[in-house]
Amino acid sequence: MCIDYVQNRINEARQAIDNSQDSANEETKSSAGDKYETGREMMQQETDRNQAQLNEANKLMLALTKITYNTTPAVIEAGSLVNTNNGGFFIAISAGSFSADGKTFFVVSPASPIGVKLMGKKAGDEFDLNGRSYHIESIA
Repeated sequence: MCIDYVQNRINEARQAIDNSQDSANEETKSSAGDKYETGREMMQQETDRNQAQLNEANKLMLALTKITYNTTPAVIEAGSLVNTNNGGFFIAISAGSFSADGKTFFVVSPASPIGVKLMGKKAGDEFDLNGRSYHIESIA
């Protein structure tokens, strides 16, 4: 699901870049040169924003490909699926929540506040974050 999420972001960014470039190519120079230049500059800024989004999505995909999935981890690491008393977490990238097999999991980066708290912990450990107590029930 994470790979599909990132691939969709990549596809959307590429499509937006193509659309911006097509618009810039269709812009015809009129007698109002400043208006033409302003329009082209705005389209270039849009292309640059979309290129930044594409670069970020590519970084997320690279991060996903570097994760090794251990089916029986002793401690929480990237690629771990963690069940706590306050919900389930998948440690990979920041991608919101996904549902699988009737359960909802929050997909979080190891560098996120909750990811930092989870990394290196094992089943049975506890921690507090933002005034909430978490008990790690299981790791997969």
